[in-house]
Amino acid sequence: MLAIAAAIVFGIWLLLDLFDTNLGAPDLFNFSTMASLGLLLLSLYLAGVGSGPRAGGGSGSGRRFYGRRPGRG
Repeated sequence: MLAIAAAIVFGIWLLLDLFDTNLGAPDLFNFSTMASLGLLLLSLYLAGVGSGPRAGGGSGSGRRFYGRRPGRG
């Protein structure tokens, strides 16, 4: 989810750069602010923050095989 948010931030920044606009706030939407926000979101994603529920959390997610696993000859 955070990787998608980072992609959205970088996409908005690209559009703002291509259309050469600052939306009336040149200090808020400058390169370093948008790049820092995008890289922060990417680093949080790579660190595993906000990646969703983990498998095997005790809520019955995923498959459990007791004994022989099917299809293992």
